[in-house]
Amino acid sequence: MPLYPFPGGLRLPAGKDTLPPFAVCPLPERLIVPLGPPGGPAAFCRVAPGQPVRRGTRLADPLDAAGAAVHAPAAGVVAAIGPRVLADPKAPVRCVEILVDGTDARETLPPVESPFDADPAELLQRIRDAGIVGLGGAGFPTAIKAGTPCRHLIVNGAECEPLVQSDDTLMRRQAADVIAGARVLARITGASEVTIALEDRLTAARAALAEALGANTDLRIVTVPSIYPSGGERQLIYSLTGQEVPGGQPATAIGILCQNVATVAAVWRAVRHGEPLTARLVTVAGRGVMRPTVFEVRLGTPFEWVITQAGGYAPDAARLLEGGPMMGIAQPHDAIPVTKTTTAIVVQTTSETAPAMEQPCIRCGECARVCPVRLMPQQLLTAVRREDWAQTQALALRDCIECGCCSHVCPSHIPLVDWYRFGKAELDRRIDTRQRADRSRALFLGRTQRLEREQAERVARVAARKESLAQAAVVVTVETPSAPAAGEPSPAPSTAPRTMDKAAVLAAIARGKARKAANPPRPAPPAPDEDA
Repeated sequence: MPLYPFPGGLRLPAGKDTLPPFAVCPLPERLIVPLGPPGGPAAFCRVAPGQPVRRGTRLADPLDAAGAAVHAPAAGVVAAIGPRVLADPKAPVRCVEILVDGTDARETLPPVESPFDADPAELLQRIRDAGIVGLGGAGFPTAIKAGTPCRHLIVNGAECEPLVQSDDTLMRRQAADVIAGARVLARITGASEVTIALEDRLTAARAALAEALGANTDLRIVTVPSIYPSGGERQLIYSLTGQEVPGGQPATAIGILCQNVATVAAVWRAVRHGEPLTARLVTVAGRGVMRPTVFEVRLGTPFEWVITQAGGYAPDAARLLEGGPMMGIAQPHDAIPVTKTTTAIVVQTTSETAPAMEQPCIRCGECARVCPVRLMPQQLLTAVRREDWAQTQALALRDCIECGCCSHVCPSHIPLVDWYRFGKAELDRRIDTRQRADRSRALFLGRTQRLEREQAERVARVAARKESLAQAAVVVTVETPSAPAAGEPSPAPSTAPRTMDKAAVLAAIARGKARKAANPPRPAPPAPDEDA
């Protein structure tokens, strides 16, 4: 299969010369399970404090299509529910705190007996119910990506970042699950071409996959050069197909679905065994850790507990990263929990984190040369520093994958990626503010129109009522009853109330005054003489 080298990139020391030991991390006393992504909406919580749960009990349902179901990682009792300040600075995240009881009782979903003959819609619903998201670090719900038909499925095992060996360990230990999961996703999406890609230095993983595949030819295993960031979705697609994913669009726009190997294995476990996503592999590495290890960790386990199982911190430990040394994000404390997107926990030492004095840009162009997205890092930096947000969008700031290549080669030690992250966050904030303003404006206009409509309806009702009263006014005409004929009985006097209009009343008053004027009153007779 021909390969197409992507632009830029770096050959970095892998730090994977020896395979770290694999272990299952013991359960801590408490688990902290976030109900949503940092900065995003939390899922609808289905449990209450004091409620017992088992491993696999559904804790929360997503509020929208961009969310994912959340399940209890272990048996215990819900101790508390509330916002927790985690590592992400955007906003506190609503979490469920579970007090682990140690029984590890579990509940599963009904297994799909014939996954390769099942209805794709049923398989897709199972992925949704199991709460599976992209385990390569993005965390996008798998059911949404897999719900789009595609012609080519790429299973991403090119774990390119130094020190990180979670996917390597998974492919060596669960090769059969990866193969079966890829076939399930191919059935769901209708992909006619399936490729499992991994770095050329992962020889043990490639051998395990080849053994699991056997003589079947419905999938192919391809190795790609170990050039960072070959594991990036867009870089890997270009390496395998020579096609570029359009900016701002998903890979499915060109008929390709790319899924991490851990995600694919989780899909198979959910479909065939009914297992919700409650654990994942995490690499604990770096010179700041005493015994680097790849752990199978229950979601919600605090970093502090995981590092303790790896022998604890080295004496010169200085910085804690969630993720690898290139793309990882520094954390202010180790009380944050392992989530579905935690691929690695890296601890760096004092010598690795010695601050370098930032110097002015000398326009050497090295940052542009190594950028795998073909951006212009210098111009982007200038635009972000000037807060020229229109220019940052014109320079495609959002296409930056934050791989860190530009910062790594910058001789002036300019923290370029940090500036780009700031720029992206500022763009998100401005978009959010504009959307809020648009919603408020729409609400105000809607209320104004509603009030105007109600006022017009009220005026119309009053006018209609007046018109109705005017038409209903009865002018009573008093008729002189005719004398009954001889022999006919006199009509009985009417007992109905008679009404007269004002003109009739005035006419009656006038007639009375005329009669008084025509017939003046007689003088009173003189009083009798008392002396007569």
